[in-house]
Amino acid sequence: MATARQLRNLIFNLSFGSALTVLAIAFLLVVVATPAQAQTFNVLHTFTGGQDGEYPTAGVTLDKAGNLYGTADEGGGTGNGTVYKLTHKGSGWTFNPLYAFAGGSDGAYPGARVIFGPNGTLYGPTSGGGTSSQGTVFNLRPSLTVCKTTLCPWTETVVYRFAGNPDGAYPGYGDLLFDRAGNIYGTTLEGGNSNVGTVYELTPSGSAWTESVLYSFSGNDGSYPESGLVPDNAGNLYGTTYGGGLGGGTVYELTPSGSGWTEKVLYNFRTGTDGGAPIAGLIFDPSGNLYGATTDGGPGGAGTVFKLTPSGGSWTYSLLYSFAALSQCGPWATLVMDGAGNLYGTTLCAPEHGFGSVFELTPSGPPWTYTSLHDFTGGTDGGRPISNVVIDPVSGNLYGTTSGFAVVWEITFP
Repeated sequence: MATARQLRNLIFNLSFGSALTVLAIAFLLVVVATPAQAQTFNVLHTFTGGQDGEYPTAGVTLDKAGNLYGTADEGGGTGNGTVYKLTHKGSGWTFNPLYAFAGGSDGAYPGARVIFGPNGTLYGPTSGGGTSSQGTVFNLRPSLTVCKTTLCPWTETVVYRFAGNPDGAYPGYGDLLFDRAGNIYGTTLEGGNSNVGTVYELTPSGSAWTESVLYSFSGNDGSYPESGLVPDNAGNLYGTTYGGGLGGGTVYELTPSGSGWTEKVLYNFRTGTDGGAPIAGLIFDPSGNLYGATTDGGPGGAGTVFKLTPSGGSWTYSLLYSFAALSQCGPWATLVMDGAGNLYGTTLCAPEHGFGSVFELTPSGPPWTYTSLHDFTGGTDGGRPISNVVIDPVSGNLYGTTSGFAVVWEITFP
């Protein structure tokens, strides 16, 4: 099984062949409009591959003031990745690198988003670095003194360094999850008893954190969980595995049971009309139904969007949409739902240009109605988005990143 970084590198090799031509643009706002559509597409930052970073595979996180925070998988001086902030000022945006990973014990290659913890600081995983070069979980805090310049680096503390067996190795693209007590939950792509991934918990204890493996996958129950976790109101955890089960990956549930956790496979993908190889995680709707996406299979052979409905202790699968035309173009990142029940996501490639899209799925079937909000050209607007879509709850604007021809983008509506 390829690691998260190997999968990412495969995309770039297939997508671009030769090396990317990096556009050396200062840390300022650049705008690329799409006049043919009602919405407007804007590029907020174009990565140079230097101190600002390179290959932002993860999406962004919004704070209450409307500022954006994100990670770049590589770049940052030593090439081991960065964490950055985009500050919204008037009609423009200012880019500020917050931290550049050194690639040693501090971690390397932050392929997932950073999220805010209960203390208001940033947390995230890296897929490399640490004591055994098998990844870390880190925390970033702003300086205690008032910053009077544009470049205001934050201070990094490593929360945990993975060792492989039995605690896990190589966190994937999934977000970390905090519970109400301040504990952190996440997944690793490999490691554990069978070296096919784990679900773990980090519990704060004074100034340190204690790691517990909640579940080690063995293969039949799923393998290689790329995505993060989503909880229900009872404290159960839900996620997907890229492989295992009947061969096409799984949707699973973890339930607290005494002093441990019990895993149940809710759905086995067969890489047929149902889809297969889910990298994206899951979301709940207000009625308790689960939604997710696969990167393979489906009637069109290019991945699916699906729904799982609970019924009498089991779950019923429904196909909502099937991607077609180009293979392996289903969403890699977790979908997001707006208040009207519409779903938003990104694809790695699209029929128009082959460099991916931002899409909306509207309930009307099944199948649901697909609308492309932007088809990437692989030019100044970016290309090959792996990231999720983030919705600003105030303005309704959409935000995300592209990994190739790397940018941070915004879609606004009239």
